[in-house]
Parts: sequence; C-alpha cells; structure tokens
Amino acid sequence: MSTVLLTGATGFVGRQIHRHLVRQGHDVRTVVRSCSAMHLAAQSSDIVETDNLFRESVEWWAEACRGADTIIHSAWYVKHGVYLDAPENAECVEGTFAMAEGATRAGVGHVIGIGTCMEYRLPGDRLDVASPVEPSNFYSACKLSTYHMLREWFAPRDTLFSWCRIFYLFGEGEDPRRLAAYLRGRIEAGEVARLSAGTQLRDFLDVRTAGAMIASVAKTRQPGAINICSGEPITIRAFAERIADAYGRRDLLEFGAMAPHPSDPSAVVGVCNLEGASMLLESLNESTAEAEN
Repeated sequence: MSTVLLTGATGFVGRQIHRHLVRQGHDVRTVVRSCSAMHLAAQSSDIVETDNLFRESVEWWAEACRGADTIIHSAWYVKHGVYLDAPENAECVEGTFAMAEGATRAGVGHVIGIGTCMEYRLPGDRLDVASPVEPSNFYSACKLSTYHMLREWFAPRDTLFSWCRIFYLFGEGEDPRRLAAYLRGRIEAGEVARLSAGTQLRDFLDVRTAGAMIASVAKTRQPGAINICSGEPITIRAFAERIADAYGRRDLLEFGAMAPHPSDPSAVVGVCNLEGASMLLESLNESTAEAEN
C-alpha cells in the first residue's frame, strides 16, 4: 500500500479517515496540531506537529510531504456556529495552496481535498457532480474556490486531484450542538427536544461510513468531484424519529416548536458517484453485523 499524508487527523471526519486508512494497510503520516496526537483514532508512528498548518510555508510542506504518495487534506476551520462566515476560511484557502505547492515540489502523485455539499446551488433533491454550483456563504465560497484553484494548479503538473464533497454527517465525535447529538443528549436526559416542523429533506450519512468512503479514494484513485453521501432522501422529522425510536421515546420530540432558519434550504440530497460504493457499503455492513454479534 501507499504512504498517505493526512491532515486534520484528530477532527470529526479526519479521525474516521485515519482509522480506515490504517485498516486498509496504508502507511499514514499525520499532520496534527502540537500536543494533540493523543486524540488520534489509530496508532501512528509518523507524526508531524505544527502550531498552525495553514500558516506553514511551501518549503515546510515540501519537507512534510517528502516520500508521500497521496495527500488527504481534511483539515479546515469548522468551529460550530461560527465557521460559515468566519474570516479563518480565507486563511485555510491560502494555507491549502501552500500545501499544494509543497506537494508538487515533493512529487506527490495524488491529492484528495474535502469539499461540501453547500458548494451546489441549493435547494436540490438530486445533486450530482454536474449540478450547478452557487455557494451561499463564505465557507462554501472558500471551499469552491479551493476546488477550482487546486484543479487548475494540478492539471498541468500531472498530479491526480480528487475532491470529496461531504453531505450531512452524524455520529461518533460530533459536536453536541449538532442535530443527532442534540437529540441523543436530550432523550438520554429525559428532556424534550424542541425542533422545527422537520419537513426539510436531507442526505444523512454516518461519519464512520464517510471516513471509509474518503479513504477508499486513495486506493481507487478516482479523479474529480465525488459526492460523499447516502443518496437517500429523508426528512429531518423522520431522521429525528429514527433516533428517538432507538430509545422508545418519540414522546420527547416536539415538532414545530422552533422556526426553521431563514437560510435553511428545503432539500439537500446528493447522488453518490463514488467508485465501488455498493461493495464498500456492503463490506461495512457485514463488519458492523459481526461486531454486534
């Protein structure tokens, strides 16, 4: 297997990518914030520490990337509640380009970036990679700009470039203020969860599955934009009820108690174009069933 350099390896998505890269047999070099290696989801003997990877120079990146076959760049500023309009997004763009320059100097053959479904024009109940793009906030504008920038930078340099657009993730390690974690927290405390009417359509995906899907791109080397999604539309109400049913406590869901955010799109559902997605999901389901037994 190849040597994969992974940024953001201690984050919500990055931890899952790291776990699956190791399971697939890759040698993984993690770039992490200083003194944060204890939060890695899998063992790593090749750790590069930095106070802020988005402020590192091209020369620093060229050295960090030396010997790596593939980069998966999952690091970004994603502080809950503020990241959509935060100025730190611009720093992420600049720092990502420094990484790209360093990668080409080091001869990295494949770079995988992480985008967002918010790059598309929303709402949309069947968003494929050919759908129109039209970001509606600073975060998604910076992500889309990074996609275009890296695509054009790598194209004449014979570096394979993949861009994984993630949809609505939930699961292990998520911020307690996110929907699924909020619901579980309220229900486990025996308290009412106050929600909107929940009519919005969404494409929800377990972050563990998303991590496996992104990690698989290092092996398949699928180029271009890739939707990391379930492809299955579900209303927020039905999603909340599914979580509540695991506790037998639908009575703790109070729909219509909150007004939806004015900018909240009525539908965000993707079309999955990941190569080998069906086989990968079948394998993950079998592994989950074996673990439960």
